[in-house]
Amino acid sequence: MSATKMKKAISRTRLLLAAMLVAAFFLSPTAYGAAPGITGPTFNLTAQSAYITQPDGGMIYSWGYGCDPLNPPSGHAPATISAFFCKSMQVPGPTLIVTEGDAVTVNLTNGLPTSAGNTSILFPGFNVTTTGGVSGLLTQEAAPGSSVTYKFTAGSPGTRAYYSGTQGDLQVEMGLYGAIIVLPAATKVPPICKSGLAAANLAVEANWGEHDFRLAPAAYDHAKTCYDREYLFQFAEMDPSIHTQALAQVTAAGNCTAGAAGCSLNVATEPYHPTYFLINGRSMPDDMDSNYAAEYPHQPYNGNPHMHPGEQVLLRIIGQGRWQHPFHEHGNHVRILARDGSLILSKDDSASNPSLAGPLLFTTTTTPGLAMDGIFYWTGKGLNWDAYGHNPLSTAPGGELTCSPDANGYNTGISAQTAINYYEWCQDHNKPMQAAPFGDVAGGGPVTLPDPNIFTNGAWFGGSPYLGPNATVRAVGNTGTTPPSGTIANSPTGEAGFAFMWHSHNEREITTSNVFPGGMLMMMLVDSREFVIDESN
Repeated sequence: MSATKMKKAISRTRLLLAAMLVAAFFLSPTAYGAAPGITGPTFNLTAQSAYITQPDGGMIYSWGYGCDPLNPPSGHAPATISAFFCKSMQVPGPTLIVTEGDAVTVNLTNGLPTSAGNTSILFPGFNVTTTGGVSGLLTQEAAPGSSVTYKFTAGSPGTRAYYSGTQGDLQVEMGLYGAIIVLPAATKVPPICKSGLAAANLAVEANWGEHDFRLAPAAYDHAKTCYDREYLFQFAEMDPSIHTQALAQVTAAGNCTAGAAGCSLNVATEPYHPTYFLINGRSMPDDMDSNYAAEYPHQPYNGNPHMHPGEQVLLRIIGQGRWQHPFHEHGNHVRILARDGSLILSKDDSASNPSLAGPLLFTTTTTPGLAMDGIFYWTGKGLNWDAYGHNPLSTAPGGELTCSPDANGYNTGISAQTAINYYEWCQDHNKPMQAAPFGDVAGGGPVTLPDPNIFTNGAWFGGSPYLGPNATVRAVGNTGTTPPSGTIANSPTGEAGFAFMWHSHNEREITTSNVFPGGMLMMMLVDSREFVIDESN
């Protein structure tokens, strides 16, 4: 992230740790997530070696799937992402995006060092037929320098993993894994996902100049799977000693002949001591840089979700590697829709319209090889203060904004679609946390803020628990500003947002080489509507 972007971002977002709104955080206003990938239904992939980077400066020798440069992909999605590239090796491998009913063909060429031996791809959840290649333990494999073809029908929507079926303890560890996303057929997208609040959210995005970065209006052929934004997260870990061994043995073998004496690897994969913990092939803070950032040529996908209040955010989550990772999303639980492309439905409802029955998870534990789809949702309901800092006594810009509740209590009417407080929880409207600079409950606010000199310090605290521009000034009327606004991080009139820390609940996994912060750590940024979420790079 450039210094210019860093300075600009520091002034834009405040950090929300656990349930407390306490600090400002640094994130580029253009470095967001989405679920980018390449479109089919025919994919020409290679398996090759390259080095991937880590925040501690490490360059880790790895293997990965990538796009065949002689037969590039027919397209990519979302099409609005402009900086797209697909190298011949990347970690994770290219996200394969297809549509329900597609006849999918994946041609894999083995470009790994000859001493690495055969390689392959497993597609769990699909009935796969193969042509070419050589017989392997789990599937047909591509010998060094040769190819194998896998074919299957994308029978149902959802998110699934793909990964090597050859010596998995080594090849998956080295980086040979990826994701496949099956979108619902256009004729099966529930009509409700194109009307009502779903359509209203699109209209609001358009009003502020935002594009639609979704792959589809719904995750599944079910009316309860509509969504407004989506992100794909693949969790894995790396033991650098395994990669170092592989590199040493590949180097020693040189340009050997397949099958010849010494032209093979014997890498010890136990004991297993990973020190790198990855989200989409990157560790924090690298995972918060943009998709397709030039500094990560073999790690194109980031981990940096962003949303507006009231949006349904689809999380596509896959456990790769060898360990479970207890990942916790602050701000709300995640409602699980499906696992491995299978909706979790209630048996007690009618067969024609069964209800979703997935659990509401505090921690989305990522089991190796398991994929899940879930919805994250945040509105500000239940805070017991006005998240936008409205105050009936204020003459600051935006102080006159109204909140007209819909049937569910949110500000979603036609007149609200151009307001920054679209989807505000109206019960808390005009209840600023403070009615005076050092006010508390007795001073007219619903809660008392802690003394900022004790709670935190410096530029990491913006001094305001509110969303939107001028919210700090608006909240206190004509009595001044909520201290200590005006720091380097946050001006009283600047745009303000929340950032929820999303991280592994295994503390070691939020380090890189045992140094905090790092590893499986990212932020979910929440901003009011005037902040344009631009995922086009």
